[in-house]
Formats: sequence, structure tokens, C-alpha cells
Amino acid sequence: MEAKGKVVHKVRVGILGATGMVGQRFVSMLHNHPWFEVACLAASARSAGITYGQAVEGRWKLKKAIPEEVKEMNILDVESDFDIVAKSVNLVFSALNMDKERVKRIEERYAEKGVAVVSNNSSNRWTSDIPMVIPEINPDHLRLIEPQRKKRGWSKGFIVVKPNCSLQSYVPVLHVLRKFKPRLVEVTTLQAISGSGKTFADWPEMVDNVIPFISGEEEKTEREPLKILGDLVEDRIKEAENLQISATCIRVPVTDGHMASVSVKFENKPTFGEIVEAIHNFNNPLSEMNLPSSPKQFIKYFFEDDRPQTDLDRDLGEGMTVSCGRFREDPFFDWKFVSLSHNTIRGAAGGAILIAELLYKKGYLIIS
Repeated sequence: MEAKGKVVHKVRVGILGATGMVGQRFVSMLHNHPWFEVACLAASARSAGITYGQAVEGRWKLKKAIPEEVKEMNILDVESDFDIVAKSVNLVFSALNMDKERVKRIEERYAEKGVAVVSNNSSNRWTSDIPMVIPEINPDHLRLIEPQRKKRGWSKGFIVVKPNCSLQSYVPVLHVLRKFKPRLVEVTTLQAISGSGKTFADWPEMVDNVIPFISGEEEKTEREPLKILGDLVEDRIKEAENLQISATCIRVPVTDGHMASVSVKFENKPTFGEIVEAIHNFNNPLSEMNLPSSPKQFIKYFFEDDRPQTDLDRDLGEGMTVSCGRFREDPFFDWKFVSLSHNTIRGAAGGAILIAELLYKKGYLIIS
């Protein structure tokens, strides 16, 4: 089912929710993408009918400038201009920030129309026939697409979701240590302000401040790994058994980069050498696929006591590499460590683009 050869005609993609922070990250990362071409931008009715440059004027939150080719694109209404969007693209990236049931209806409508949907929104993460994927961890879950299409009567369209940004720093580390059977996990996430779509300019209250609550994050951080680390059984995901996670999620005054402090109890406690070996020798299922957004190193281990650091390490692998360090024995669990990922790249737009690249390589995108 894999696509072969070079990409002759780029896949036409749209961005739903293109004006928000994650939408802006999609716009920036898809600039000059070798496989994908931005064919349309859509947002809510309040942004529709003007150019993208006008819509984000004074609201552009990234350091990189707005790509010139999208500045003059007219923004379409994600709902009332549905037919125009659906006819323009093969694939949409959903970065919508709306009521969850409304997002769910919109995403399903596009899939029913024959459009592939890769979503950054949480509305469909617990829909039983929709895979929630970190490509290096559970690419086999994409096999749910065929029963999803069959069940819903969709010929070409489908929905795949990316998990929450808060867990993508520490779940990869748990995954590479699965042979030691992690059983109890306590995690505290230290989450950047960009996770709520803001900068210090528009959230001055976060300067010199820490907020010990992020609505909905702790439930996502505890539950979503169980689906990601679960097994595909026929046409459903059987959640990981014998794994319990307790999470505390805290907003901290950094621009980008979610850090996690993690303690783990294993059924078979590994040695420090076995931990480092498992990280260094992880057999990445993407390593031979030449996906444009796949980093050369999925997880980097730091031996220094003061690494990883947010400012120094969040951009490793162009923001797609996860880093970890400070593995030391825990008096109540077995081991504890610190890990880090870039929340709007690996944890949001970049992670979704990598999923789309994998979908293309595996032949799930039906281009016409």
C-alpha cells in the first residue's frame, strides 16, 4: 500500500483554524514542504472574506515571517464555504478552536466528503474507530482507517488524530522502556504559555508567574497514553493494561517547550545501563521511510545534570526531537527522569504533519 517514487504532484492541503497559533505553525511548517502544498486556508466566520495577511496582522505569533505565498490568500469560512474547501484539497489539518461537538461534526463532514482529516483537536481522540497516533510509537494503529471507512461508508475520507501536547515529552520515553513493563507513573508537566495559544505580549499575567492548573490537561495526560500504548485488536484499540498514570499539569513562564518530571515503577526494574541502551538503540519504525519531518534522532539522552533545558533543547531536530535526562533512582518508585518536547512543533503542527507524511507513504491518501 506504500506510495513509491518521487512526489510528482504535491498533495493539496487545507488548514482549518489557520489564524490561531497552531494554525500559524502549520502555515509556517508547510512553507516549501516537498510533498504538501497549501491550497486553501479556512477559519471561523469572523475571519472569513479577508486575506490571511489581514487576518493575522498584529496577531502573528511566530518568529519566522508569514510566508509570502499565503499572505494574499482569501480565508474561507470552515462551515459555510465547506464545498469550496472540500473540492480544493485532498487533506485538511484541523487546528480548530471551537466547541468540541461542533469540531467533531465539521471533521466528520469533511471526511464524509472524501477529504482526509488529520486533527490537532481533542474532539475525536476517544472516538473508538479513530486512531490517535505518535508515528514512532503506534503507526500500526493506522490500520483502523479501513474499518473506519467501512463502518461509516466513506470511500476516501478518514480521520486520524494527534494526541495532546502535554504527554509527548514523556510517553516516548515510556515506550522505549516498555520491555521493562512500566506499571505506575507519576508525572508533573511544566507547560509553556504557547500551549494556550498565547505569548507574553498578550498574557502579561504569566510573566514571573506559575499557574498550578490547566483545565482538562491532567485527564488528557493520564488517559491518552493508554490508547497510544494500547494494542490494535481487530477494529478497536485495547487500552494498555496494568499501567496507571497520575498527572499534575502546571503553566510556567516560558514561550515554547513542555517539560515533564516523571517517576516510574516497573515490573522488571532496569539498570541505568539498560535504560540508556534502550533509548540509544530504539528501533524507530520511521528510520527507513525518509519522511521529510522525521528527525534523525527521535529521543536524545543527556548525561549532564542540568539537561535537557527548555531554551537550549526544545528546537532539537527542528523541534521534532524529544530529549530526556537526569535518570536517577527513586526511593518510592524505581526511576525518575526529566524530559522535554517542543509543544507547538512535535506536540502540535509538526506531529500532525509527520502523521500526514506517514499516511501518504503508506498509501492511505487517495489523490484525485
